[in-house]
Amino acid sequence: MAMEANPRKRVIAALKMRPRGRKDRVTLDRAFSKYGIFSRSMALEKIKAGAVSVNGKVTRNPNLWVSLTRDKIRWDGQSLKKQKNIYLMFYKPKGVVTTHRDPASRKTVYDFLPGLKEWVFPVGRLDKDTSGLLLLTNDTDFSEALTNPLSRIPKTYQVKINLRPSAEQLQLLEQGITLKNGEQTLPAKVRIIRETEKYTYLDLVLIEGKNRQVRRMIEALNGKVLKLVRKRIGNLVLGDLQVGNYRYLDDKDLTQLKGFPLLS
Repeated sequence: MAMEANPRKRVIAALKMRPRGRKDRVTLDRAFSKYGIFSRSMALEKIKAGAVSVNGKVTRNPNLWVSLTRDKIRWDGQSLKKQKNIYLMFYKPKGVVTTHRDPASRKTVYDFLPGLKEWVFPVGRLDKDTSGLLLLTNDTDFSEALTNPLSRIPKTYQVKINLRPSAEQLQLLEQGITLKNGEQTLPAKVRIIRETEKYTYLDLVLIEGKNRQVRRMIEALNGKVLKLVRKRIGNLVLGDLQVGNYRYLDDKDLTQLKGFPLLS
């Protein structure tokens, strides 16, 4: 079943409704992540420690509204300046979480970036038991555009499930299925890769990103996901990248994400 076309008119209307000038004004802790220096939690620590000044005055208020173009912000004696945008593709292993610090001491994606000097954050999330393509960047505008529901960027998953879905069940997935909590999914593309007596291997393409969506879609069929790997975002694919490794994206890679309204 054909997927819904990119809603360009809705995107343009949404962009026109954004209050003018808001991109220039942010809270002080947000200014550091906005400029790709470090996370808001790290900025909070700096601000509370008295290491940040605004227009020559030290402030410990992370919620202070500042102008990125008019106010002079300094931290540890350095001027706040926009950092060079960087983009990474990471093959997240199963069992790894996407948070920076995990209270349960589980491995995080940052354990696999020991040589990386720049601060980056995950673009969206993959749950602990899902492996595959994860993007990381210090470009907040890029991240917001990529994760905006209006972008409708297709994401392709390879799925192993513990049932052999009927034609009617496949049609439900393609048309949009009602999850067990009552939420309705958007149309998806489904292709059977192969079947065994007990299991089915699928390619599943989604244009939205509800929490644990693939797992919940299969649960709505009274099945269970046994393995889940994200292989593609837009036209950007893992290629020969090995599990647990990352690489920088270049301009050629980034063009694979162009053509979608919010990223054009």
